[in-house]
Amino acid sequence: MIPVKRTDIRLKSDPKRVLLRYLDFGKPARIEPVARYVLSLEEGAAAAQLEGILAEFAGRHFDLEAAFRDSFRKLGDQAPAGLSAMKQLLLGAYFTNEYSIQASALFNPSIVAHPDQSGLQPGELRFILSLRAVGEGHISSIAFQTGVIDADGTIALDTVSTRLASGQHHASTSLGDAGYRLSFSAGTPLSSLVIFPHAPAESNGIEDARFVQFKEGGQSAYLGTYTAYNGRAIHPWLIETADFQSFELRALQGAAASDKGMALFPEKIGGKYAMIGRQGGRNLSIMYSEDLYRWEDFQPLQHPQRGWEMLQMGNCGSPIKVHQGWLLLTHAVGPMRKYVLSLTLLDLHQPEKVLASLEQPLLSPNAEEREGYVPNVLYTCGMIQHEENLIIPYAMSDSAISFAVVEVEAAIRGLRY
Repeated sequence: MIPVKRTDIRLKSDPKRVLLRYLDFGKPARIEPVARYVLSLEEGAAAAQLEGILAEFAGRHFDLEAAFRDSFRKLGDQAPAGLSAMKQLLLGAYFTNEYSIQASALFNPSIVAHPDQSGLQPGELRFILSLRAVGEGHISSIAFQTGVIDADGTIALDTVSTRLASGQHHASTSLGDAGYRLSFSAGTPLSSLVIFPHAPAESNGIEDARFVQFKEGGQSAYLGTYTAYNGRAIHPWLIETADFQSFELRALQGAAASDKGMALFPEKIGGKYAMIGRQGGRNLSIMYSEDLYRWEDFQPLQHPQRGWEMLQMGNCGSPIKVHQGWLLLTHAVGPMRKYVLSLTLLDLHQPEKVLASLEQPLLSPNAEEREGYVPNVLYTCGMIQHEENLIIPYAMSDSAISFAVVEVEAAIRGLRY
């Protein structure tokens, strides 16, 4: 068995983390009486009502009045003409609501090195976690958490901001397939950022983002594959960012872009982008493309062989380059739909070749980890190497997030060739 150090970190959902959203009734009949009421108010009465709303809610948000103005604009021609600026804010307040992004669950993290590594002690690494946050209506969005790993693999999480921001949405026809851009104000804490669904294809959720720091020609960018879900169908999408302040999101295209859980390699292989996937829902696959956004062909990579993985396999994020090859963290599902974590080693130059894998799971849910929103499930969307250790953030039955630390060489020695 490979020695695994479980930490005592428990990152749990916090229902107090709320985002401002436009309250869309979608029916003029629901808007008209409210608009008529606000129009009929004396200015003093309207001002007093607005003052009370601001006193109650302003401290929970970055710019509450800006959100009210935005909601008023979204009412369009359903808003009466001639309203004072103050009454516009009040009417906007009636069509704004707080959405608790983590009210249901917080799980399935991925991890990358932070673009800002300044101010650290020798041997420390600052990281970014992306988190799947689930709120009312089971809608998934992406939240973020930062922290620091020291040279020995000890992990410390940063304090999170109490306020959230969903950024400015920029529709873009140039991206195609309903792609769009998000931008956040300079200086917004990373833990305040929320990527909430905007495109119709992801209206019911942005699920299981797998971020990787992709390097090419001395340049670096962060790419995150995720599953867009509209309540009926799924489709793989990709997030691209250089600084975690502005993001570009668009759909992946091609016959091979057809299932959940795609994960990019952190560099090109043989001059092409490379991706781990899972067409058909059960087996691992690998694919190559000259176009980051189009994936036409795939080939089988690994299929279930052991009892604890017999139902299905999938990747748990992008592979890590070690001197023996590409180390891929995977998940596997066996009896009673128990999800465990495992490892596979791929050839460095021809990663379509499997060199080794584990005979027993790397990590299986223990007595604490098996209880939760979705029982008996350990799952993650990425790991990172720091110094001599693999740092693996993982979700515990969709109810909390913890970390495991594994020595790289111990993991390699535990593989069966």
